Amino acid sequence: MNSQTSQGPPLPSGPLSSATPRASENAPKMQYNCADCGTENEIKPKEPLRCKECGHRIMYKQRTKRMVQFEAR
Repeated sequence: MNSQTSQGPPLPSGPLSSATPRASENAPKMQYNCADCGTENEIKPKEPLRCKECGHRIMYKQRTKRMVQFEAR
């Protein structure tokens, strides 16, 4: 038997190989305040919405700090 035929397909070795980080690792963390103890928590997308200090599940999303302007018609 030839050793090349018993192996699987070649592994990718280009710019899109496993060296590039996943999108979930680069996802921005959102700031939430716990409704029970008031601590600030950084929570990533797909992470359970739960306080890291007390375990409470009611969290308030912090307001944005950038200026938001609406046009009235």
